[in-house]
Amino acid sequence: MGKAGKALRQVLEQYKISQNKLAVTLGVQRYVVYRWFHEQVDPSGETIAEITQALKQINSDAAQEFVQLYLGNLLGDPETLKDE
Repeated sequence: MGKAGKALRQVLEQYKISQNKLAVTLGVQRYVVYRWFHEQVDPSGETIAEITQALKQINSDAAQEFVQLYLGNLLGDPETLKDE
């Protein structure tokens, strides 16, 4: 499976956020988060945004880390984008 599950696992472990807490914040069943965490299924693009918002409610640093791990340096340096 994909990058989202790996990023999610790393963030939840690093920031000591339980799968249950994320599930409750998202309003989904615990097994849904379990399946992402264990890379059994990938969340959709829309769900990635919802995960990010839920993480932001729990811990904004965790949300930023999740986006960084998932997207990497996709946009590069903001200063270099101005020239394009």
